[in-house]
Amino acid sequence: MSDNLGQIIFAFFEDHLKVQKGLRQGSIRSYRDTLKLFLIHVSTLCRRPVSRLALSDLAFERVLDFLRMIEQERNNQARTRNQRLAALRTFYRHLAVYHPEMLAEAQRVEAIPTKRGSAARTVYLERDEMETLFRELPRNGSLALRDRALLMFLYNTGARVQEAADVRLTDVDLTEPYRVRLHGKGDKWRSCPIWPETAELLKQLVVARLGEKTAPVFQSHQRKPLTRFGIYKIVKRQTASLKCSALGERQGGLFPHAFRHSAAVHLLEAGVEVNVIRAWLGHVSLDTTNRYAEITLRTKQAAVAACAPPVDSSVECRSSSGWRKDADLLKWLESL
Repeated sequence: MSDNLGQIIFAFFEDHLKVQKGLRQGSIRSYRDTLKLFLIHVSTLCRRPVSRLALSDLAFERVLDFLRMIEQERNNQARTRNQRLAALRTFYRHLAVYHPEMLAEAQRVEAIPTKRGSAARTVYLERDEMETLFRELPRNGSLALRDRALLMFLYNTGARVQEAADVRLTDVDLTEPYRVRLHGKGDKWRSCPIWPETAELLKQLVVARLGEKTAPVFQSHQRKPLTRFGIYKIVKRQTASLKCSALGERQGGLFPHAFRHSAAVHLLEAGVEVNVIRAWLGHVSLDTTNRYAEITLRTKQAAVAACAPPVDSSVECRSSSGWRKDADLLKWLESL
């Protein structure tokens, strides 16, 4: 890679993504994966090693060919293709600002349309399914307490899996009012209340480590911090035999995000205002939160019940003159 292009990419990650946009490590890795795939593809097209690529090699046509490749050769779905395109748009905007000769290419990349794909299915547990899960969780064994506390924490807070992995003892208040501070997307913090039951499980889990303020709340059996992949495996294992209506016939365990969806749906069904749920979950846009209103049938049924149907014309209407027969009402009217 030419020194110029290498410096540009270094500045994009170290300054633009980390400093200016304040992205978390997981998001930065997503950009990294896209840029790696793209540069390798350009290198193949140009028949030169990545180390010898220049800015002029990053033409608009290369982006189009890259998008075709990941769909046809890597069999990526529209959603993945759109994520890759979004990352490249961000990169080309950065190029346009600091290297005006790339402005025309950036404008053409910006104009590439996203593809419409089927929305990912929102999997969540009904209340009775959630109760069944916690009732059937194992209570004996060295890791039973940790797994129960982890699943309760995910459901209670609606935390993203990386947020749960990052929680440290100093982030949790185990005296009233019980709450936890979560470090979310965009380097933003939010505070979530936790139930006394969740607080009690966490107290039992960390009782021997209360003095280690920077220690992770959730650890592996080797006393190392749980990773997002470790949490994923725990959730899959503990929910493998659960019958979930949202999964239909397809079983095999849930993803951790199902607990976040469940928390959102149950809060909505409990009548919690949607802006409160947005803040609870750490959504930037209210549109993201509003989609939960579309997936819960009980909310729709409640709305129908609140709006009574019109009286059928064949049903005899009550006489509107009934009040005239009420002597007390007439007496009150005469006193006015």
